[in-house]
Amino acid sequence: MTDIPIISLFVPGRPATAGSKRAFVVNRKRDGKPVAVITEDNTRSKDWKGDVKRFAADAYDGPMLGGPLSLTLVFYLERPQFHVGKSGVRSSAPKHPEVKPDVDKLSRAVMDALTGVLYRDDSQVTSKWVRKRYARKPMQTPGVLIEIGPDTDP
Repeated sequence: MTDIPIISLFVPGRPATAGSKRAFVVNRKRDGKPVAVITEDNTRSKDWKGDVKRFAADAYDGPMLGGPLSLTLVFYLERPQFHVGKSGVRSSAPKHPEVKPDVDKLSRAVMDALTGVLYRDDSQVTSKWVRKRYARKPMQTPGVLIEIGPDTDP
């Protein structure tokens, strides 16, 4: 049996993606030397990753997780207002969010944020299960449910 704990936490908020990165060269003001600058497409990504880091650090106070890890992520997104009528969710509304953001970019943001907080590097994640659902108000708020522990599959 492994001594790696299973960690479960919920991060409330509007999930953001780890968008594509852009790199360009600018000249420094003080000496005119060219330097590379890297920016993210998604301006909300930095705040979301910060939230994930804070909640993960609050949820787990042990050493960095070692070995192969299994990660489960369930993203809860806000349902658009036009899906809802006077008597609740319209029958014509989709059950699951088949729209952007995609699960790969959502999970990449969370995995990047957990690096250095729960594990040394996201390459330790050898098994990943990701779901994207609509939050069901008032029972659920938008955010992500994160569960991480040892990957014990043979």
